[in-house]
Amino acid sequence: MNSKIPWYSADGVYIIAEIGGNHEGDFEYAKKLTQLACESQADCIKFQIYTGDSLVSKVEAPDRNQHFKKFQLSTEHYIELKNICHSYGKNFGASVWDIEAIDWIAPHLTFFKIGSGDLTAFPVLKEVAQTNKPIMLSTGLATLEEIKETVHFLQTLNPLYKSRENLSILQCTSMYPIPNCEANLNIISTLKKEFGDYDIGYSDHTEGKRAVEAAITLGAKILEVHFTDKREGKTFRDHKISLVKDELIELRAFIKEINDLKGNHQKGITPSELENNHPTTFRRAVYLKNNIKKGQLIQESDLIALRPNHGIDARDFTKLIGKRSNKDLLKLKRLDWNDFE
Repeated sequence: MNSKIPWYSADGVYIIAEIGGNHEGDFEYAKKLTQLACESQADCIKFQIYTGDSLVSKVEAPDRNQHFKKFQLSTEHYIELKNICHSYGKNFGASVWDIEAIDWIAPHLTFFKIGSGDLTAFPVLKEVAQTNKPIMLSTGLATLEEIKETVHFLQTLNPLYKSRENLSILQCTSMYPIPNCEANLNIISTLKKEFGDYDIGYSDHTEGKRAVEAAITLGAKILEVHFTDKREGKTFRDHKISLVKDELIELRAFIKEINDLKGNHQKGITPSELENNHPTTFRRAVYLKNNIKKGQLIQESDLIALRPNHGIDARDFTKLIGKRSNKDLLKLKRLDWNDFE
């Protein structure tokens, strides 16, 4: 990945620890989660910025409105959380669900995360695009055509979003938790094919870390995982799909292991194969089954391909048929082209 890209990571996979609403409106708990996430191997610690009234109609959905009101933090809280992230050398990220917060939070963000629910919220997208900040777009609930529509809308608003430095796309399924069969990780390949200029990632809502490990092997450049201190004893749904500090540390180690396993794109003999002489000991050469007299015509029935690859390579097996020996030859001994007329 290009180091100019805001979601750059040296090992090629940018990990976002999504605290989101796991603080449940408790600022002291939010600080604790932030510190734990900063001590993990995450590149970015991410939050959700909203107020109940700016997100949910208190007339149409009063219960949901009250839920988000309980979880909201203040502007000052988010600035302090950002400072904690920066003190650890971590990026501070946010999904901004409050359109009035976009202006004040923009200077504190290197990119805006657009949550799946806002992929079609064109008024929100318009305000974000006017900040000239890079955008990371989650695609839960969406069809491929809807993703194309939103990408086109962003590109029309601001040509910056025609560049991979300014737009990335994440496969996501918007349920908490989701069954494994709805992770649909193959869509990572679909998005890579459809949006080849952009970095493609995965935002996870499964339980455990198997899905994110699989996403790494499928080439996801960005991983967004919910983060908590522990899952046991928690009632808020997002804790159930969250990873903890040690699991994120293990995930970074897994990325290194997968990168080592992937190796390079050039097929050829490896150093260890050469060091152990395997091109000779594993491959076959042509040998004689029987002792051959000088002047004898070589027939296919006289020949056999055996290891090691000493003398005449097995690929030249048929070239020896019909040759005459120019001296007596012993069976199963190394052959040389000078042994034949």
